[in-house]
Amino acid sequence: MSKSVKSAQLILWRHAHAEEGLADSARRLTSRGHKQAARIAQWLDARLPDQYRLIVSPAVRAQQTARALSRKFLTDHELSVDTNPSRMIAAINWPESGGTTVLVGHQPSLGALAALLIGRHNESWNIRKGAVWWLEHRDGGVSIRAIIDPSLI
Repeated sequence: MSKSVKSAQLILWRHAHAEEGLADSARRLTSRGHKQAARIAQWLDARLPDQYRLIVSPAVRAQQTARALSRKFLTDHELSVDTNPSRMIAAINWPESGGTTVLVGHQPSLGALAALLIGRHNESWNIRKGAVWWLEHRDGGVSIRAIIDPSLI
């Protein structure tokens, strides 16, 4: 990771609760999922800086989760359901991009990415549906700033 980056924020937002049984990329949020996404979006809205990037998986449930924030976002097919941490880091160019990046995606790739960035290679942590993990890269290392579950808001 680049030492020239003073501080970079990465917010991993797992899509909210979605319906079962359809083609994986077509699954939509349930009413519970819409409520989860709205809670987290309100929490994020109060804390995000004016300048940030919101990058979202093309899966319907991830797109719906991101829309709860009511802000513009980019869709990146490298963040699809079957991605891996290396592809995710390359797609978002983090931490080199600096600033704040919000990534809306899926398990197990988000959990594997969080573990990798914290130095726990070959592990995968469970990020609950609708939750955010806020990571910070500073002085060459990555730390966890916050973990927020929609049930706590």
